[in-house]
Amino acid sequence: MYTTLINATELASHLTDSNWVVLDCRHDLMDTNAGQAAYDQGHIPGAQFVHLDQRLSAAKVDADGVFRGRHPLPEKADFIATLQAMGINDDSQVIVYDAHGGMFAARLWWMLRWVGHRAAAVLDGGLPAWTAAGQPVTTEVPPARSGSITDKHALALTVGVIDVLGNISSAARTLVDARAADRFRGENETIDPVGGHIPGAKNRFFKDNLQADGRFKPAEQLQQEWGPIVGDASRAIMQCGSGVTACHNLLALEVAGLHGAALYPGSWSEWCADASRPVER
Repeated sequence: MYTTLINATELASHLTDSNWVVLDCRHDLMDTNAGQAAYDQGHIPGAQFVHLDQRLSAAKVDADGVFRGRHPLPEKADFIATLQAMGINDDSQVIVYDAHGGMFAARLWWMLRWVGHRAAAVLDGGLPAWTAAGQPVTTEVPPARSGSITDKHALALTVGVIDVLGNISSAARTLVDARAADRFRGENETIDPVGGHIPGAKNRFFKDNLQADGRFKPAEQLQQEWGPIVGDASRAIMQCGSGVTACHNLLALEVAGLHGAALYPGSWSEWCADASRPVER
């Protein structure tokens, strides 16, 4: 069972296994059609495309008219239905990939853990690593499949905006922001019209988890780098702009053997939507 990362050679050796499901999560936050276009131009044989906005997120505004962030989590029942429509069963090994160092694939990896599916891993290095290893791509779309995965005990934790607000005064948990340093400091108004960060947050850019070739750093190195940041990982909260790249930090923590950190799904996009919430710059 693969539960964090898998390399291209290992995936290639299992590509025809009937209980393996491969999912393409490529995306572009500035061009939401780019992922589908890239998939159509070539993907790992047998892979199905999963759109971040359409399949891995709910409506930005809930039934009460409250803004929940740019990529709020869907209802678990809806997500389970999505997984079933992709042919995923309780015993399926799921492999997810993108072309961005795991930036988007980690979100789906984390969501699978959120519904209790342990056998989920990210292709280390993504599609670039796959092609660099001489592995094939195709434009052929696999036939539709039907699965029977069920919602099980969650392997991943979440916190809400009230929890994060209370933590400002209690400082009981370590809050880590995965955005780039300029966004964390409030200097990138193009992406974050309301700039800054949640008071007390630390900054760990998700790309700092990667080596120059786009693959994750070794577990020992990640443990050395993350240990001083989070201390007891079970007392840590990961956030970012909209609950996507924070999952990359959560994956890095799992690779490092630092378990139990929670995700704040609404992240900065939800936080800054209410002017009454405090901001640091």
